[in-house]
Amino acid sequence: MSLLTLFITAVGLSMDAFAVSICKGLAMKKLSVKKALIIGLWFGGFQALMPTIGYLLGTRFEKYVTSIDHWIAFVLLALIGANMIKEALSDDEEEANDSIDVKTMFLLAVATSIDALAVGVTYAFLQVQIIPAVTFIGITTFLLSAVGVKIGNVFGLKYKSKAEIAGGVILILMGTKILLEHLGLLNWLPF
Repeated sequence: MSLLTLFITAVGLSMDAFAVSICKGLAMKKLSVKKALIIGLWFGGFQALMPTIGYLLGTRFEKYVTSIDHWIAFVLLALIGANMIKEALSDDEEEANDSIDVKTMFLLAVATSIDALAVGVTYAFLQVQIIPAVTFIGITTFLLSAVGVKIGNVFGLKYKSKAEIAGGVILILMGTKILLEHLGLLNWLPF
């Protein structure tokens, strides 16, 4: 997996956490760098942990699904991406609160990183070097989440749905790319 592909995937995975970070920043009356860093650590940590767990699960079952791994990757990424787009377009309003207690952050971190678990399973099938990949994903999510708090504090909900839609589209495109490469239809692409 190229660095560009990994970066695009990391950004796509980070969009849920970025959107929630925007909501956290929106709820803050006064921006706190400490809170932004804590939020970034929670989201970045879980975005690194979940694909690691998915990878470990995927390697256990790799021999059973090797012949269809590209289809699994495509379906998982497409479903995750479509769900992100659906949530972004729904009229359900999320309640903004600036709490960063352990219970709140744990639930938010798990909720925003479930898609990364599925990506970890995909990485096992694609035989991606997991340690550098999850480190990159975690750092990317950390940075985007910390910045998301600032953006939310300054701009509010204006960019939340756009970030989720962008993340969903990116994941769908990555799944499509994996499928088309495996079928030999994109071998000419440089990434």
